[in-house]
Amino acid sequence: MDIPVDFTWLEATMMAAVRITAFLMIAPPFSHGAIPARIKAMLGIGLALAIGTAVAPGYEGVDTSAAGVWPFFGALVLQVATGALLGFLVLAVFSAVQAAGNLIDTFGGFQLAQAFDPQSMVNGAQFTRLFQLTAVVLLFASNGYQLVIAGLARSFAAVPVDGVLRISQPAELLVDVVGQMMLAAVQIAGPLILVLFLADVGLGLVTRVAPALNAFALGFPLKIMLTLLLAGVVFLVLPGVVSALSRDALGLLQGVR
Repeated sequence: MDIPVDFTWLEATMMAAVRITAFLMIAPPFSHGAIPARIKAMLGIGLALAIGTAVAPGYEGVDTSAAGVWPFFGALVLQVATGALLGFLVLAVFSAVQAAGNLIDTFGGFQLAQAFDPQSMVNGAQFTRLFQLTAVVLLFASNGYQLVIAGLARSFAAVPVDGVLRISQPAELLVDVVGQMMLAAVQIAGPLILVLFLADVGLGLVTRVAPALNAFALGFPLKIMLTLLLAGVVFLVLPGVVSALSRDALGLLQGVR
């Protein structure tokens, strides 16, 4: 029995699967350690099969007549690098939520209780890990992960499987994303940081007026109490923040050339 196989389609689909799998290993929410690696690989292959008919028409294949399979392996390495770079762009966007939690831990007095989370690969205190986990949950609950996948699928139109990613533009995007990440982190945690800063100012004035009271001895429990009371205000804005970050990630993946 003769089964015809379109090797051009198969090769293009394999290239797409390699890029998608590398992306899923790095980009949130799929990079979370609770998702097994084999599930990520299966998801990458499934998505590649879904978009294989879209990436194959413009693919001309790798010439392997001269040096065996080495050109094909080189193309696979290039796809791994492209997927990893796109994943780092998305990771940098969503790191704003984690950075906001780190700022709250620093100003609220929780920084001394740092711990490493092997699943999320995050080293931070309570609010750092809580905000990172909340962002992952919101991405799945609000279907934000679908925007991330849609942006990844559209990246094949900007950078085909047989194309070469220009390093200059992604590097500029990465620098811009890091600046936006820091700005977004300050905007998320800004109100709570301002309250904690005013609490420090008030304690300093009390200590200046009445040194015998030793107001700074009450500083840590007071700041922890304020942080716990006002953390709910920050949580109220997190769904909107994650939604906006998902749209930003979609725009970044579409804009890479």
